[in-house]
Amino acid sequence: MLSYNKGFMLLLFFLNKELSFDELLVITAATEVTDGYLRFMRTIRQFNYTVQVLGLGEEWKGGDVARTVGGGQKVRWLKKELEKHKDKQNTVIMFVDSYDVILASGPEELLRKFSRFSHRVVFSAEGFCWPDQRLASKYPVVHDGKRYLNSGGFIGYASEVHAVVKQWKYKDDDDDQLFYTRIYLDKEQRVCVFVELLTHNEGLRSSLLCLYEVVLKFEKSRVRARNVAYDTLPVVIHGNGPTKLQLNYLGNYVPTAWTYEHGCGICDDDLLDLNGLSEMPLVHIAVFIEQPTPFLEEFLERLATLNYPHTRLRLFIHNNVVYHEQHVERFWTRHRSLFPAARIVGPEENLKQDQARNMAVEACKKDVSCGYFFSIDSDVALTNPDILWILIEENKAVIAPMLSRHGKLWSNFWGALSPENFYSRSEDYIDIVQSKRVGLWNVPYITQVYLIRGETLRSRLAPVSLYKQEGMDPDMSFCKSVREQGIFMFVSNRDEFGRLISSTNYNISRLHPDMWQIFDNPVDWREKYIHENYSKIFDDDENLVEQNRCPGMLWFTLRAIHIPGLLNRTADELSRATLLGEWRLQPRTVQLIWGRFGAAQVDPFASPETSHCQLFYSLTEGTLGSARHWHTAGRGACASMRFPQ
Repeated sequence: MLSYNKGFMLLLFFLNKELSFDELLVITAATEVTDGYLRFMRTIRQFNYTVQVLGLGEEWKGGDVARTVGGGQKVRWLKKELEKHKDKQNTVIMFVDSYDVILASGPEELLRKFSRFSHRVVFSAEGFCWPDQRLASKYPVVHDGKRYLNSGGFIGYASEVHAVVKQWKYKDDDDDQLFYTRIYLDKEQRVCVFVELLTHNEGLRSSLLCLYEVVLKFEKSRVRARNVAYDTLPVVIHGNGPTKLQLNYLGNYVPTAWTYEHGCGICDDDLLDLNGLSEMPLVHIAVFIEQPTPFLEEFLERLATLNYPHTRLRLFIHNNVVYHEQHVERFWTRHRSLFPAARIVGPEENLKQDQARNMAVEACKKDVSCGYFFSIDSDVALTNPDILWILIEENKAVIAPMLSRHGKLWSNFWGALSPENFYSRSEDYIDIVQSKRVGLWNVPYITQVYLIRGETLRSRLAPVSLYKQEGMDPDMSFCKSVREQGIFMFVSNRDEFGRLISSTNYNISRLHPDMWQIFDNPVDWREKYIHENYSKIFDDDENLVEQNRCPGMLWFTLRAIHIPGLLNRTADELSRATLLGEWRLQPRTVQLIWGRFGAAQVDPFASPETSHCQLFYSLTEGTLGSARHWHTAGRGACASMRFPQ
């Protein structure tokens, strides 16, 4: 029976029986095991699909399909494989790509939705005509939905799919999508094999993802991707071309990667057990001091406290700031025995940032024993000494610890990119930064601190210039280079790793510039300048003050003692600092002092704005009790005044 449906001439073929789960075979193509392939296979296993992988371990000769035409090699492989299944009348074949596909549900739902179609072969559809736009006018008119064929996925009976692919007689680098398009546009062949386009993403498959069309739908212990344009829940999600980043975002959740009930469902998969190793992997640590940075001494000291065998560490330091040479020198003097093979490149080398970073990463590439490359910028405060253990155990090609500035949403990753490849906030960004959602997150951009597997540098990233692309900063270039190689960049907030340092207002012209960072970096300022037991002075503890009470008198003793070393740093730097303007004791502190020793009656060295007493004397010119009045009014008044009891 012939029927017309939205401009398509369709031959309706109604199914008379329920398809069996055993009659479905998923076929995919992959030449190497990538992060995308592992994600696809994880969903295959989760839903217990039967799968056949074509081409694994073979050389790819299908061209650079990310930039131009190609992919014919996949058709050749499929043609050969379907020779085994061409006579199986009740076998359904689904062919999908593996690197950019996620399965969101099981075979039962897939076959049930396929059985609603009246066609023996169904291709997915997309919104633009590729690779030959001249063929666009030959497509049947579609008034609602996608119009053009996409070869990244199709489903049909084995005999009919075989009838399509057996016509392949072209080269491996010819275009597979053009091949299928010509067959579809041939009305005679289209009717003969009952080929249809999945124009509406009718819950079977979502082809080209659109950011505004797909949202997450959290079900009980499971997450689906909901196509809001057609109000469907696709079984197969395909994110090709520019939508791969959106697919990666969905892959952080679908189907059980992260749920509200169980949290991260994949975090403990494929962990690397370091306890069974006879020798820890060799790690190249690359430190980059590219701008004046507060608390650099503390940053460098933390390198010496890393909980990792120092014999398995190789240190590279690029310091591009003359002011910080003194800090690097002091660190090297104290800890050169821990890093005997360290290489320090100073500002006199006049290296650009991308050159320095390439120099460091090339050292790992050339060293076949280099297990990992750990890059860290000077504005990172690592407070977890186990960071190398933790990141290596995650067993990822590229991974970063999640860090943010204290009390702010500024972090070292982006959850999404704008069309111009700059920052865009993802729906889950704030929850990840604030650790309301904890897990491993596949993100498009990381910076400031990350770990790269050495084998990845020497293989997939070997021919790539990581840190230099026209018109890009080194960090943007790095992330773009990694993404283009199909390597996932993960950020982990499973542990507390530290924080980011703000260097925006850091002024090295001051005598002690770190002292002025109390507002920009309050946590680091407190750790450096405030004694850990400082708050105890506010406790009501009689032992803190030596008291000997007699009628009418209060005795107390003040002693001046020398406090050597770091404990004296705060007082020393305060005494040498140039304070601008007036300062005043906090009223609460004054009340605590007066509560113990009695209220004062005169406030020397004060002004009307800063005095806590009605009677005060100031050294500021032109005020009551100024310098010209001090010897007459000030000293005389103090000489005749008894200390309050």
